[in-house]
Amino acid sequence: MMKLGGVLVASMLIGACGNQPAAPPAATPAIPAPQPYSTLAQMMRGIPFPASNIIFDTQSEDPGAEKKPTESTRGATATFASVYGGWQAVENNALAIAETANLLMIPGRMCENGRPVPLDREDFRTFAAGLADAGKAAYKAAQSKNLDAMVEVSGTVSDACAACHEVYRDKDDVKHRCIP
Repeated sequence: MMKLGGVLVASMLIGACGNQPAAPPAATPAIPAPQPYSTLAQMMRGIPFPASNIIFDTQSEDPGAEKKPTESTRGATATFASVYGGWQAVENNALAIAETANLLMIPGRMCENGRPVPLDREDFRTFAAGLADAGKAAYKAAQSKNLDAMVEVSGTVSDACAACHEVYRDKDDVKHRCIP
């Protein structure tokens, strides 16, 4: 009888512990609002400029060809090239070009001269959409692993960049860049 009483008390204690209210769920982290962390020039130099050069490089270099190690292949670029290198690097950089269109449209970004990026201008929005389209075309070409397709799409990427640069960047006077 003593054993039965001890089992009963133990089961009551376990049951009582199991009936405790659950701890409140952890707070869901807030989703950060899109905001610029750089000027337009800094963002362009950091993301689409190097990404487009990977695309342009496929005009003369086969990303799928095996590379011979040399003395100049040191540092982070060489060390991590085998992780996401070759055609996958070309695909990733094509997507970075497409994603740049989203970054261009984040309100509050400033031009290098301190003026706001002209998000209100239809031509600027059209140029950003053209950049997204060029990045998507480059991604499709990279997936094909076809060097002729990459040569063709390199022109598409170059044209998308040039369309915006002619109006907003290629000005002799830096203070007039970004806003015509």
